[in-house]
Amino acid sequence: MNVFKFGGASVKDSAGVKNLVDIVRTQGQGAVVVISAMGKTTNSLEELVRAYMTLKTTTCKARLEDIRTYHETIMSELMGNFEQAKQTLRDLDEIIKQPLTGTYDEVYDQIVSLGEVLSTQIVAAYMNAVGVTAQWTDARQLISTDATFREGRVDWKETAKRVTQTIKRGGITITQGFLGQAPNGRTTTLGREGSDYTAAILAYCLNADSVTIWKDVPGVLNADPKWFDETVLLEKITYQDAIELAYYGATVIHPKTIKPLQNKGIPLFVRSFLKPEAPGTVIGNYEHHLMIPSFIFKVNQVLVSLHPNDFSFIAEDNLSRIFGRFAQAGVKINLMQNTAISFSVVIDNNPDRVPALLDQLKQDFRVNYNNNLELITIRYYDQSTIDRVLVNKKLLLEQKSRYTVQLVVKDLG
Repeated sequence: MNVFKFGGASVKDSAGVKNLVDIVRTQGQGAVVVISAMGKTTNSLEELVRAYMTLKTTTCKARLEDIRTYHETIMSELMGNFEQAKQTLRDLDEIIKQPLTGTYDEVYDQIVSLGEVLSTQIVAAYMNAVGVTAQWTDARQLISTDATFREGRVDWKETAKRVTQTIKRGGITITQGFLGQAPNGRTTTLGREGSDYTAAILAYCLNADSVTIWKDVPGVLNADPKWFDETVLLEKITYQDAIELAYYGATVIHPKTIKPLQNKGIPLFVRSFLKPEAPGTVIGNYEHHLMIPSFIFKVNQVLVSLHPNDFSFIAEDNLSRIFGRFAQAGVKINLMQNTAISFSVVIDNNPDRVPALLDQLKQDFRVNYNNNLELITIRYYDQSTIDRVLVNKKLLLEQKSRYTVQLVVKDLG
């Protein structure tokens, strides 16, 4: 059994849905197919959540209409019985008519999760209509998590039980990425871009032969084509290098994806849905590490520097309070560095979480921050690669280890 994962770019329109079905028909018989929300639907649903939580009724209606029109257009260009998807759109309409209940993160998961539900309902209906028999399965009935909304922690024992009881070998299963279910039955999500992780969870539980992530790039490249004109396809990567690249922000793979596969020796392929005949990249248990530098760029970063109000040292007690604040706010630290009297971190500029975090930190620390920064990570660097990325940049912070350098920079325009 193989597990396929298709991201939002692969199903952004009716042509993409047809292409996905062609790939499954020719290469995925008996596969478990994990699908993300269509196109930029997750972004639209996030905007809907913000409007709903701030009681902006007009914006709510506008975003909902955009989402409905987008999906109805795709359905109108495909054949199939789409009643399930139409009912999901009606359910979404009903949710935002209800009074506010629950925390922001809980409401987020109940609304944003419907993007994946919609996409899989549409794909499954079309797939069956064109003679490729597939079973639609609700991932919320498969992936058991705790009640940490937006970052659900997987209950592996319960999840394995559900997955092996529900998914049978031989047929094609269509399910959602990103989704889970808390013990109380409420929907949870596994973190932004978590559909890769879903594929890895299912592969682990099913002892799958392989996982294939279908992307709009040829495979894993040594740099993002948006930043570099000349990139190199990495044909083979060790699990260790893949974990490092994902951890530092390589967007081609979700950071949590690799470890479950490594634990069972399941190879991970990254291939192009635009050229499905091409081999792409394979990640596995290889001896040799990468021989060329790899570059990871994260934009819209914030450099936060903390200084204790009582002029005490940055020691265990202060660090404990700092990490507690970050954990409570759900903000991931991308880089950290400390001196005797200051502690600096680099984080994503998340408007839903960072302002509240800064307010909390100001209770105990003097807080300085710079925004609109870039975090550049180079794996297997040398001085020439560092010089290459610092052209027209102001270097604010540098951190080196044996194989990796991280640079916090401001673009000079």
